[in-house]
Amino acid sequence: MNWLWVVSYFFGGAFAANAVPHFVSGTMGRAFQTPFAKPPGQGLSSARVNVVWGFFNVLVGYLLVAHVGAFNPRATTHVLAFGVGAAHQHLFGASLRPVSWGNAPSRP
Repeated sequence: MNWLWVVSYFFGGAFAANAVPHFVSGTMGRAFQTPFAKPPGQGLSSARVNVVWGFFNVLVGYLLVAHVGAFNPRATTHVLAFGVGAAHQHLFGASLRPVSWGNAPSRP
């Protein structure tokens, strides 16, 4: 197996995992941090931006897994690379800093 495939599956898992908090927050109608927020890394993006960003992450993850190499869900190395990438993304996000939900206006 090509080692570049393993790297691709690792990043595919990371992108797929990163889609989860953005898509969930956006679907719930909550603002959440994205790379497009002002200021970057501190500000919040709208729920719609988060849904789009979540779908973009799913798309990139899919492309890295399904269109690079020959991903086999029965191959331990392939699934392990994907899982380690996903776990790394979640652990990195959990240890980076507390998530800022901001002061959303109250709804009537």
